[in-house]
Amino acid sequence: MSDGLARCPWARGPWLEPYHDLEWGVPVHSDVRHLELLVLEGAQAGLSWLTVLRRRAGYRDAFADFDPNVLAGFGPERVEAILADPGVIRHRLKIQSAVSNAQAFVRIQAGAGSFDDYIWGMVGGRPLVNRWRSAEEVPATSDLARTVSADLVRRGFRFVGPTICYAYLQAAGMVMDHLTSCFRSRELAGLAQPEPR
Repeated sequence: MSDGLARCPWARGPWLEPYHDLEWGVPVHSDVRHLELLVLEGAQAGLSWLTVLRRRAGYRDAFADFDPNVLAGFGPERVEAILADPGVIRHRLKIQSAVSNAQAFVRIQAGAGSFDDYIWGMVGGRPLVNRWRSAEEVPATSDLARTVSADLVRRGFRFVGPTICYAYLQAAGMVMDHLTSCFRSRELAGLAQPEPR
């Protein structure tokens, strides 16, 4: 790279590089951010992350900045309006699932106090740090992702299969999968403890 920093191999270009450097793998403790990542990772199914990332601003506009209470109240007319919006991926089932997932998300908040408390409980409150040396070693899913997926499905979520859940866990910093050669690996390894809330 022009700045001389070693990065994970997928982090190339004006969209992926800043996402990798500033967000990917940083522990998330905001419920709004958790919902955003779940919706965006679900939207990615069958597509590239770059395709979704380029539409992120459109998703924020269309989905009320991922406010779970507002999104959970979207009715059929709002869904139809989103389906006409070129700023998002216009896939009916994915858009409908964003609304029903927000409804399930709100139910978790009501029972657990916050979605953050619920989801971080899956990893005992601290990130799981892997020490992969090559991109080929990084798995597409894991036992943890399968457990999270099964529990979310049981609670009414859709588009949360094990592969999507693993990508979400990586993005939200619950699983740290920066390669050992990546400059962010060293920086984020120090975050492998609960953040104060």
